[in-house]
Amino acid sequence: MAFRKKLQKTRNIGFVAHIDAGKTTVTERVLYYTGRTHRMGEVHDGDTVMDWMQLEQQRGITITSAVTTCLWRNHDIHIIDTPGHVDFTIEVERALRVLDGVVVVFSAVEGVEPQSETVWHQADKYSVPKVAFINKMDRVGADFHGTVKMMIDRLGTRPLLIQMPLGIEDEFRGVIDLIRAKAIMWHEETLGASYSEVEIPESYRAEAEDYRSRLIEAVAETDDTLTEKYLEGEPITEPELLTAIRKATIGMKVVPVLCGSALKNKGIQPLLDAVADYLPSPLEISGITGKNPNTGQSETRLADDNEPFAALAFKVMMDEGRKMVYVRVYSGSIKVGKAAYNPRLGTKERISRIFRMHANHRERIDEASTGDIVAVMGLKGTTTGDTLCDEAAPILLEPIDFYKPVMSVAVEPRTNQDQDKLNLSLEKLAEEDPTFLVNFDDDTAQTIISGMGELHLDVLVTRLQNEYNLSVNVGRPQVVYRETIEKVVEQRGRFLRQVDETRLFGEVTLRISPQGRGRGIDFTSMVPREKLQTEIYEAIEEGVRDAVTVGPFMGFALTDIKVEVIDVNFDADNPSPVALKMASSNALREGCEKAQPVLLEPIMATTVVVPEEFMGEVIGDLKSRQCKVESITPKGKVVHIQARCPLTQMFGYSTDLRSLSQGRGTFSMQFFRYDRGPGK
Repeated sequence: MAFRKKLQKTRNIGFVAHIDAGKTTVTERVLYYTGRTHRMGEVHDGDTVMDWMQLEQQRGITITSAVTTCLWRNHDIHIIDTPGHVDFTIEVERALRVLDGVVVVFSAVEGVEPQSETVWHQADKYSVPKVAFINKMDRVGADFHGTVKMMIDRLGTRPLLIQMPLGIEDEFRGVIDLIRAKAIMWHEETLGASYSEVEIPESYRAEAEDYRSRLIEAVAETDDTLTEKYLEGEPITEPELLTAIRKATIGMKVVPVLCGSALKNKGIQPLLDAVADYLPSPLEISGITGKNPNTGQSETRLADDNEPFAALAFKVMMDEGRKMVYVRVYSGSIKVGKAAYNPRLGTKERISRIFRMHANHRERIDEASTGDIVAVMGLKGTTTGDTLCDEAAPILLEPIDFYKPVMSVAVEPRTNQDQDKLNLSLEKLAEEDPTFLVNFDDDTAQTIISGMGELHLDVLVTRLQNEYNLSVNVGRPQVVYRETIEKVVEQRGRFLRQVDETRLFGEVTLRISPQGRGRGIDFTSMVPREKLQTEIYEAIEEGVRDAVTVGPFMGFALTDIKVEVIDVNFDADNPSPVALKMASSNALREGCEKAQPVLLEPIMATTVVVPEEFMGEVIGDLKSRQCKVESITPKGKVVHIQARCPLTQMFGYSTDLRSLSQGRGTFSMQFFRYDRGPGK
């Protein structure tokens, strides 16, 4: 069938790497050699196709993932180029959620870097097969075999060398194809567009034969038929090798390793061949599984245009104020003008336009089918992680995991007139980015924005200025404290006032006690309820609830106290709820002043994940921040440190942790409870 042939030659892949490994440069060469572009953009010149945002070109880094499509050997290759900075990890996460394969780019100089580890484990989480490309072989300090060893040690993977470099550093001339036992040399006058296959130079022949033998042995171990042939000394043919490598790669048993220098235009065409030869088509992915929202039963959708429509929205972007949603179609098809069902919302959304994307350039198409990655307009309520499907066959696909923000700052417009505009702009940015949260703090009257790190927040603030024409002041959010008491007291509160001819009288006696952390405010009455009308009881409780909003120590709200009503007096002929409310408020305020009030600060449950060699320094730093280390759990080559940390001590921790762990540590933080700070 036509659609099966099309899908067999479709590859949905991503390029992932640590920042500055050369990932965007590799992508630019891919687009040039496949004829998708007619000139090669350079990151240092700020004119790359994939880094199309003004901020990306100014800073020389990838901030948002970009989608494009190119053609190689009659294969449709859909590419997502992702950021390499840890602050934009969500862009990698949601790309990997919808990709079938990934090319991991390493720098031959730095080897396996921190974000390389992160994206590698993200790909493992979604069972995405990988091909590795060791870039920058022309740079001083390049170490091909050292990088391969780091892949084994740090990633616990099984690299399969299908190439080795021909020369190194300024002597790097090309690569040796170990499968075909040929050397590949690129022609500089054509900017690497043409190349020649030649015999392996004599000085490299013995080493190449050794590595080719290792390659054949490693591949034979993954296939029973080839194992028999290998043990019996029979030759293994090139087609047999290719088939076995493809099967082992898709089965995530091995990772084919290639090398080159993207900046010097060497090594890209064999990488494209590897994408076509070893990474899976949508047909080779074992269907997508989800739950029927009506029955709760698990269901599977196969990669087939004849299956019911199912797609996942993995990215939202605002395009000149209009919402554009990127989707991966897993089964069936969708046409312009038709409706798609969103099971989370329980509503249908009409598809008004469909685009095949090339970074920020769009090509309108009428239909998207199985295996396509496209952008659509018209989806008003759909957001990142939502499923779109056929209403007659609903399915809810597994959503995308989002990371919790770890840093916050306060923002305010320079002029009061811009407050509404700021709120609307922040709302749009938050819809694009699930790791960006906006909260209005009633206690401090501040707008607090939270993100994954200092660069993340800096980029978002810059976007407010550039894209939404908003000038804002940025500062630290104030820490919101709480107060409590440490003694039990009994206090009588009295209210008496004559208003015209009406006497307002109330007298309430309260017992106020401290209670365990995190318990909040407990209110009970020891006076039998039959002696108190509901209106009277509610007035006394309202007075207490009002009074606890302002503590006696520094004016912060009270928490973790128990309030008991032990006596009430009022005019039985003319009971006054207002007087009793005021009396209970007075009793609580006066009582708390006598009950040894203390200040509580927010304590954060903090999880730090670092390679074990940095554990000592990180724990020492946490203790210097007055954190209480609860547990240390080794997990493979990393340790998970659980700690309780005062929020006031954790500002700037993201930067400090990266310094302490050479950028390889990560942490997450969430509110645990209010408590007295260490030593207080």
